Amino acid sequence: MTALKTMVGGIDHLNRCIGFIIKWLLLATTILSASNAITRKAFDLSSNGMLEAQWYLYAAVFLLGGGYAFLHNSHVRIDFISTRLGARGRNLVDIVGIAVVLIPFCLFVINLSWGFFTTAWHSGEMSGNAGGLVRWPAYLLIPAGFSLLLLQGLAELVKRLLFLTGKGPDSIAEEGSQDTPIHVPAQALSTAQEGSR
Repeated sequence: MTALKTMVGGIDHLNRCIGFIIKWLLLATTILSASNAITRKAFDLSSNGMLEAQWYLYAAVFLLGGGYAFLHNSHVRIDFISTRLGARGRNLVDIVGIAVVLIPFCLFVINLSWGFFTTAWHSGEMSGNAGGLVRWPAYLLIPAGFSLLLLQGLAELVKRLLFLTGKGPDSIAEEGSQDTPIHVPAQALSTAQEGSR
């Protein structure tokens, strides 16, 4: 049991570190995007390599951020079922969703995308644009991102199972208390607005 909790803590820590890096990637993407726009408009200069670097950074933010989003319960989910359930029901819905949808989908995408990466790596595939970049880093982002999401999915599955067996806290309730925005029901929002008048 301790080894399982240590593994979950390690995966959580990994995705927190990735999330920290992603914040800086967002800044780099913004600066690069602004620089590309300024040099293109002001000096009539353009670089396909710089444009592709911007796209690679943008792709990295979204692909590598999936596990971090899942860790903080910021991912897309279908709340119309789980909001009507208690803690046990919500955790059961998550367990089914993770085991039946998330894990198989991640494995499928990792398996499918790994071949694209290795082919691009071995062939030295380059962009079709003059001055463009090699393609393998972009292809590598896909299996890397889905591997991080898969790992976080396994960690969340273990957390849900620990809660159901009485050996861990309700991680769904804990996630809502963090600094990440969560869905606020319309009734609660209108009550808060009336109270502020």
